[in-house]
Amino acid sequence: MELRNLRLFVEIAQAGSLAAAGRRLQLSAMAVSRGLSTLEQQVGARLVHRSTRSLSLTAEGEALLPHARAILEEEAQARAAIHPATRGIAGMLRVTCSASFARKVLMPLNPGLLGEHPELQIDLLATDTIADLTGQGIDLAIRHATLPDSGLIARRIAQGHRQLCAAPSYLEEHGMPLRMADLAKHRCLRMSGVTHWAFGQGKRCPVGGRFTASSIEALHDACLTGMGIAALADWNVEADLATGRLVAITVQDADPEPLDVWALYPDRRGITPKVRLMIDALAEQFAASGMRQGGLYPNTGNTQ
Repeated sequence: MELRNLRLFVEIAQAGSLAAAGRRLQLSAMAVSRGLSTLEQQVGARLVHRSTRSLSLTAEGEALLPHARAILEEEAQARAAIHPATRGIAGMLRVTCSASFARKVLMPLNPGLLGEHPELQIDLLATDTIADLTGQGIDLAIRHATLPDSGLIARRIAQGHRQLCAAPSYLEEHGMPLRMADLAKHRCLRMSGVTHWAFGQGKRCPVGGRFTASSIEALHDACLTGMGIAALADWNVEADLATGRLVAITVQDADPEPLDVWALYPDRRGITPKVRLMIDALAEQFAASGMRQGGLYPNTGNTQ
């Protein structure tokens, strides 16, 4: 199998269409079709279901995809090993994180990383839904939540906290909650389906309100406009608290449950250089802001 055809196949799977893969690789439609057909002939199986409106991988294509990605990763590392001083870390790094984390934390790092490593590419999936790392070919996930048992390797990048906060206009109209039970009387901005907020020592508080959302960004924006009280990550509201756009709320009888920042990646022959690069850059950024780092954990149970 030729590397160029494997690379083409991976791009087709990632882009979801032959045309989009061709644009990414700067290839004509004929070259894309020919390269895919050649690869299918070499492996002796049809890899892609084609139609005029949609494209999907066959069972054989799904089986080949992780191996194709691994081969391309090994090839990129081999090239980087020959000229490490001039090329730096190479290859495609696929990262997923929430939209708020991408905007506030990850995006400011990317220009420096790409500038220092000319052969590195970054593909960012910014979403508040939980992505399937193995199925979607993602190298690294950044999450700030309690981790389910997933079989992935988890490294705590920083020890963070949730911060209760509200806009000054909201507090002027509705008052400041002093105790955890007071929150039940306020308009609390919650993720869709959430009925309780978790606090330290196993405490839970029922919360309600007229606005819920599936996006942290939407809750943050709603909080800024005075729609209610939100429980947001400290790294997400640091600038708003410093400028007075939001006011920190401290209840006397409880602290919000910790909200550590975790890096998750598949255990594929250990951590790759490109994944280590991103994790180390994030850890350094959080350390510079005063947030302590954690350690490395197999995510096969409680990782708190």
